[in-house]
Amino acid sequence: MGRTNDSVLREFVLTGLSAHPELQTVFFVLVLCMYLMILLGNGVLISVIICDSHLHTPMYFFLCNLSFLDICYTSSSVPLILDSFLTVRKRVSFSGCMVQMFLSFAMGATECILLGMMALDRYMAICYPLRYPVIMRKSAYVPMAAGSWAAGIVDSVVQTTLAMQLPFCADNVINHFVCEILAILKLACADISINVISMAGSNLIVLVIPLLVISISYIFIVATILRIPSTEGKRKAFSTCSAHLTVVIVFFVTIFFMYAKPKSKSSGGTDNQDIIEALISLLYGVMTPMLNPLIYSLRNKDVKIAVRNMLRRKNFSDGI
Repeated sequence: MGRTNDSVLREFVLTGLSAHPELQTVFFVLVLCMYLMILLGNGVLISVIICDSHLHTPMYFFLCNLSFLDICYTSSSVPLILDSFLTVRKRVSFSGCMVQMFLSFAMGATECILLGMMALDRYMAICYPLRYPVIMRKSAYVPMAAGSWAAGIVDSVVQTTLAMQLPFCADNVINHFVCEILAILKLACADISINVISMAGSNLIVLVIPLLVISISYIFIVATILRIPSTEGKRKAFSTCSAHLTVVIVFFVTIFFMYAKPKSKSSGGTDNQDIIEALISLLYGVMTPMLNPLIYSLRNKDVKIAVRNMLRRKNFSDGI
């Protein structure tokens, strides 16, 4: 037990799409464009929410956290992904790999919990509109967001620490674009039962419970909306949570495919399966953060008005 991972394995090799060099340039341009759109879209959304006092409400506070999360998540992995497209076999130090894995896992876990908190906020707004300003005060929604960050970071600390304790022998080739935890666990030359059990517990806390909270919240939301007598009232009520529901569907469909069933180390997988899983992970890691600001901008009248006002103020200041 005195032997550390650093004395056995000092680096990992990311294969990415090295087996398909004809695709690397295409994916490099595609991912780079998507990353720039993520930075621009989420950056604009954060700026609009901070600058417009009309958006200083719990819903937009959570949305600001979500946009910041998306920037942090992609920034922890996309530069490594882009570098892997330019290098035949990208080498990453053991410590660097663990840091990147910790950051990505922490941001992903935090986002799961934050989406659950946002569902609770929409539930209170739709089902208890008169009591909403009293219940969802700053003393309530700030700790909710802070708790989401804390839970995601603690969960990532646990999973990363357990992974670092595993012995990694000769095989250091990761069939992935980044240091993804399931791909790392496949390389361990020891029993990973504890890691699998821990991942199952993590799935319960950061995937299943938030999804249950979201599902139950929307059952009550839909029931409340259906009791609204006017069609216009129903439409207005549903429009306040339709963007969040769209983001939830996109996010959880991809993340559940990747993490709902942790896989133990086995030799039955094929390289093609690994590449497919890596591409789906890439879709989850880049596509969802890119879509979030578009969904909230296109489906939210207040955000569109705030963006137009910000652009008018900028044009006016430029003209002076």
